[in-house]
Amino acid sequence: MYAGDVHPHHASEALSLDQDAVLVDVRTPGEWARGLPADHDVKLVSWQFPDGTINPDFIDHLFEEGIRPDQAVYFLCRSGARSQSAAVAATAHGFAQAFNVAGGFEGKHPTPGWRDLLPWHVPPPV
Repeated sequence: MYAGDVHPHHASEALSLDQDAVLVDVRTPGEWARGLPADHDVKLVSWQFPDGTINPDFIDHLFEEGIRPDQAVYFLCRSGARSQSAAVAATAHGFAQAFNVAGGFEGKHPTPGWRDLLPWHVPPPV
């Protein structure tokens, strides 16, 4: 399984209190362009490609971003579905503290998302 679902407020608080914890946004580049969580360093590692296929190098990309299995990792997607799958996969690869941010960035009725509750910003164009 994985460490569990957490409310966006809980994830943000945990990221503020634990300097070793990390937030991983698993959405696609097109989704990142529409907004990112603010106030925290966010690692951008897509779980799925825009065509729906799973990123076969997802775990390798986590390591490339410097993310370690001993860290608390909070996965975020649009609604909480892909991030849950990412947390399950990470757990299977030794990440004992892999959490899913419930509701994701945009929310899924009736669960509000990060952008409904916490600071966020639109990144500058690349």
